[in-house]
Order: sequence, then C-alpha cells, then structure tokens
Amino acid sequence: MKRLDIKNYSKSMGVLIDIQNPIDYKEYHHPDSINIPYETLLLNYKKYLNKDSAYFIVCNKGTKSRKAVAILEFYGYDVTQMSYE
Repeated sequence: MKRLDIKNYSKSMGVLIDIQNPIDYKEYHHPDSINIPYETLLLNYKKYLNKDSAYFIVCNKGTKSRKAVAILEFYGYDVTQMSYE
C-alpha cells in the first residue's frame, strides 16, 4: 500500500478524494479535495474512478482511507493513502 503525507500532495499528481462524511468534510478538509464518502465510493467505485488515473484517498484518522485503498488496490486502481501526519 502506497502512503504519502498530505503536505507532499499537489493537484498535478492526481485526484484527492476525502472520504469523510459530509458533515466532517464541511468542518475540515484539504482545499484541493473532493468529497466522496467512504460508503458511497466503495459501493459506486466504477462510477467515480478510472483505472487510468491516480487517486489519493484521505480521511481524518486514516482508518477508513487505509481500508478503502486496500480494497481499491485489489480492484486494480492506482490509489495512495494520504495522511495528515
């Protein structure tokens, strides 16, 4: 599983997806991120993701992003877990 500190992220690398619920996302999120809640992303990953693109997955504590990255990697997507630490 690839991991990267969010301080090293730039838009040119790929899409930053914050998988927090919308309430927590409103409270705090990286300015370059889009919000697709964890359950929504995993139930509809074919709708939101393209296997030819890179995605960076973040959440506030890292637990859900780690799970999401593991699942999406298994399905063949180029995903990296982002951390705030």
